[in-house]
Amino acid sequence: MAQALAAYERHLVSERDLTPHTVRAYLSDVWSALEHAAALGHEDLTALDVRTLRSWLAKQQTTGRARTTLARRSTAVRVFTAWAARTGLIATDPGARLASPKAHRTLPGALDRDEARRLLEEAAERCADGSPVGLRDAAVLELLYATGMRVGELVGADVDDVDRERRLVRVLGKGRKERVVPFGRPAEQALDRWLASGRPRLVADGSGPALFLGARGGRLDQRAVRTLVHRRLEDVPGAPDLGPHGLRHTAATHLLEGGADLRTVQELLGHASLATTQIYTHVSGDRLRAAYRMAHPRA
Repeated sequence: MAQALAAYERHLVSERDLTPHTVRAYLSDVWSALEHAAALGHEDLTALDVRTLRSWLAKQQTTGRARTTLARRSTAVRVFTAWAARTGLIATDPGARLASPKAHRTLPGALDRDEARRLLEEAAERCADGSPVGLRDAAVLELLYATGMRVGELVGADVDDVDRERRLVRVLGKGRKERVVPFGRPAEQALDRWLASGRPRLVADGSGPALFLGARGGRLDQRAVRTLVHRRLEDVPGAPDLGPHGLRHTAATHLLEGGADLRTVQELLGHASLATTQIYTHVSGDRLRAAYRMAHPRA
C-alpha cells in the first residue's frame, strides 16, 4: 500500500501538475483510507473493497467530521482507486460504487455595495501617507474585489501577469488552468501607486517577480492577506467578518446583481462547473423578486 501511495504521489506531481497543498490533501485522505483498511487486516491494495471504504467513511462520521469533509475525502479516494484500476494495481475499481455524502449547501457570506465601498475607501485613507505596506494593502483589496481571485491566485501572481494598458491580469487557477480577468480603474490606480511607489521600497534580494511583497521583501503569503482582510473589515460598521474568499463571493454577487450572466461569472471566477457558480444566484433574492415583478403578467 505504501508503494502504491508513493507511485500515486509521483502521478499527482508529475502528470497532473497539482500544487503541493493539493497533493498533500489528496495523499492525507487516501492514506487515512488505506490505514483503516490495514487495521481491518487488508495487507494489500487488491483486498480493498467498497465495504471497507464505506466503513472508513462511517467511522469518520461517528467522530463528528463535517459532511463537506466526508464528501471531499470520498472524492479523493475515488480518484485514487480509479487511478489504481487504470494502472493495473487493482482489477476492479471499488471507489466507483462509493457514494459521496451530500454536503449542506450554505449561502456564501458577502458584503453589500456600501460595505464594499467603505472597505476600499478605508484602505485608501490608510495609505494616504504613502507607506509601502499601506499602498500594497489597498492594491490587494482592490484587486481581490475587482477580479474575484482566490487568495492563492493573488499571492502567486507576478508583475508581468498584469497588463496595465488593457487592465487585465493573467491568473493561474486550480489545476494550473490559466484565465485572464479584467479589472476596473480603481484597481488600476491602486496597482499603479503600489508598483510605482510601494513595491520598489520593499524589494529585496529574494523578491523575484512577485507582484505583492511582504514587509521583508519576500512574496506575500496567504496568511498575511487573510489577516489584512479581517482587520480592514473591522473598520466597516456592521460588515460581516469575512476572509479573502468573502471578497470573491462579494465580487460574484455584485456582478450578477449588475446584470452579468452566469456563464460570464463562471469564466471570471475560474469555476470548472457551472453548478459551483449557481450558488450565487440564491444570494440576490431582491433582484429575483424585482425581475419577477417586472416580467410576470400576474406579478
